[in-house]
Amino acid sequence: MQGDGQAQRVTGKKENDVCACEVNSAMWSFPVVKYEAVLQHVEACEGSLNNLQEQVQLSHERLPQIEAVIKNVTARLEPHQYLHDQGLYSALSLRLLGQELSQLETDVSDIHSQLNNAQTQKLSKEVGKLRTNVNRMQVADIINMKSVKVKLRYLKNSVESCKSIPKDFRGQHRYCLKGLITNISDPVVTKVTPYGKSYISGSWGKQANMESEGQKNSYWIQTLLSSHIWGNTLRVYQTYEDFIASVNHKDFTFTSSYSHADSIEGPSAVLYGEALYYHCYRSADVCRYDLKSNTVKHVTLPGIGVGFNNKFPYCYYDCRTHSDVDVEADETGLWAIYATVGNHGNLVVSRLAWDNEAETLNVSQTWETRLFKKAVSNAFMVCGVLYATRYVDEYHEEVFYAFDTATGKENNLLALPLQKVVKGVASLSYNPTNNQIYMYNDGYLLAYQANF
Repeated sequence: MQGDGQAQRVTGKKENDVCACEVNSAMWSFPVVKYEAVLQHVEACEGSLNNLQEQVQLSHERLPQIEAVIKNVTARLEPHQYLHDQGLYSALSLRLLGQELSQLETDVSDIHSQLNNAQTQKLSKEVGKLRTNVNRMQVADIINMKSVKVKLRYLKNSVESCKSIPKDFRGQHRYCLKGLITNISDPVVTKVTPYGKSYISGSWGKQANMESEGQKNSYWIQTLLSSHIWGNTLRVYQTYEDFIASVNHKDFTFTSSYSHADSIEGPSAVLYGEALYYHCYRSADVCRYDLKSNTVKHVTLPGIGVGFNNKFPYCYYDCRTHSDVDVEADETGLWAIYATVGNHGNLVVSRLAWDNEAETLNVSQTWETRLFKKAVSNAFMVCGVLYATRYVDEYHEEVFYAFDTATGKENNLLALPLQKVVKGVASLSYNPTNNQIYMYNDGYLLAYQANF
């Protein structure tokens, strides 16, 4: 008998036709070390198998989530593809989409390395197609059509800017030689509208004409009383103290109904001199209501397909209904901010001028920007510079963009915070007489000090 290389000779004897022998097993030792080693291997294999099963289970659970993300990104890419075809897309939106796509590529790659089945292969191909489309949208236009459009827009804006150069530099607009806004204060005025905070849309401020002697200290409010969209009244206070106390006001009613052609549409008004300027009811027109003569004059804004009737409202996070046309005032005069189909839904700025002799309202100049209007929560003018804001959170907005009509140059690097009381912003306007910014904040009236 032999085992582990050792032999043992034994003697047997036959009993009852059976051969029997006695074997001394003490000479063989049990392989404990080998047994323990094998046992460890078995336990390690069981642990690896359990871990692999958990990974497979987790991957199966994540697959529907990743498929949903791909569908979501694909759906979000479709409007960008349309905007790309029409020249409407925003470079910022594409960059953010690219970042999200990179994270998705990483997740799909991890799961594909674990499972490597038909489903993960399909996901990888779809993500690859998404990446190709995004790259094509970013690269093709920059090299071809976009550069041509940018150059053309730059030349057109340069021509408009040249028209703004005053004949005499010594005395005109010297108060505008102060650069961009550097910061904005916390609210210096906080007040509920005199109509109650349930009226969430409108505009307000101080007399904006720097040369208006008789009305220079007056304050006004224009609240949209019909569906938060239309209005036909103006309330004026002769002093700041009266405004704060909501006493001694004078009301002006300039149309017989909210649907009259001379009624106000959207939170767009500004009191400038003896007249209120605003967006006219369901039209591409800006209206001028004369407080003394009680008459209304119109001018049609230039451009192909001027947006109105909620076509190009301020949006970013939530859209402010019917905020298509925004009338503003600054040190240089009156402005209209809007968007056109011809400029692919991007912001357009036109300078307004009132002719006292002819008693006509005119548009003298127009600039086109590259900022998509629906990517903006609001805007205002300061010294011929367009400032745009975006939503940050329920209690904050941020001025993030500036376009200088004097040079045609843009600045996308601003980060000037604006505090709010509540979420929605109906209107923002700057007043050149005191450098304050006025916000109609869903029924609350806020004022800020702009610093240069």
